[in-house]
Amino acid sequence: MPTQDETLLTREGPVVTLTFNRPEARNAMTWGMYDRLYQVCEEVDADDSVRVLVLRGAGGKAFVAGTDISQFKVFERAEDGIAYERDGDKRIARLEAVRKPVIAQVQGFAVGGGFRIATACDLRVATPDARFGAPIARTLGNCLSASNIGRLSALIGATRLKEIIFTARLIEAEEAVGIGLLHEVVEDIPALERRADELARLVAGHAPLTLRATKQALHRMQPKGCEDEDLILMCYQSQDFHEGMDAFLNKRQPQWTGS
Repeated sequence: MPTQDETLLTREGPVVTLTFNRPEARNAMTWGMYDRLYQVCEEVDADDSVRVLVLRGAGGKAFVAGTDISQFKVFERAEDGIAYERDGDKRIARLEAVRKPVIAQVQGFAVGGGFRIATACDLRVATPDARFGAPIARTLGNCLSASNIGRLSALIGATRLKEIIFTARLIEAEEAVGIGLLHEVVEDIPALERRADELARLVAGHAPLTLRATKQALHRMQPKGCEDEDLILMCYQSQDFHEGMDAFLNKRQPQWTGS
């Protein structure tokens, strides 16, 4: 479970808000924070009086800036990378399966794990400084699971997904609206808070079974993953992954060898 105050849960009427609360680390996710996200999804589905879940990051600099990389230092066995990706698939699948609408309130960085969390939500609103992506080809040298590849390619297209992974660039807010990744951009943080609240209350007032049926029908139409353990092992057991992790933690440029 997360340490005290790494996540905050609040409720106003039918709207529950989960805040990722590690602003000093740009809300990088610990294992406990991931567990809490899964638990909140369970709690929201178990309470019929909850109509909408909102996810947000604290501090004004990031929604979620990925997974806390220091946790990867314990990866030693071949199974560690596979377990991480499978756990990630389970969490994202649970978030997607929440029967109520989920809104991502994004300011700053939504990258790596934060990119996957944001894109698993139903609606995304953001400030102009929002940035999205998975710059793993520049940072860690790991990979996305096949199920994440399938889900993201269904959202933004396979060609665009390859381009942003290959170039390791981040998508800015204006472009994100243009490709359907973002639904709305507002001018600043106060406007974001107002708009996310307005949107949550609007959606909360609509027929819940209509919203649930729409979510589940679209989810059933999504492409499913394929066998990918060989690809995960290739990346997570590589010298490049350990080099990328060490370079990231020590704030230097990695030296890739392809081995």
